[in-house]
Amino acid sequence: MVERAMKRENVVIGPEGTPLTLADLPKPDTVRWVIRRKAEVVAAVRGGLLTLEGACDRYGLSAEEFLAWQRSIEAHGISGLRTTRIQHYR
Repeated sequence: MVERAMKRENVVIGPEGTPLTLADLPKPDTVRWVIRRKAEVVAAVRGGLLTLEGACDRYGLSAEEFLAWQRSIEAHGISGLRTTRIQHYR
């Protein structure tokens, strides 16, 4: 009997509790960063789907910008990513 090797795609749990793969992430040319997209990228890095450097390269982000997203989520939850409320959370 011949065994088939199945490629298992890396999956992490996204910010909405659903499975998240590389194919589910925002497109590399994303320019409009809504809360959900930011949270998906942070979840992908936290879960090992992307490295910090890989995420920054893929999306044209600085490490400081990404880390600000991550700190906002840690301190205030996903709503901390709301840019119109940034002064409220500082």
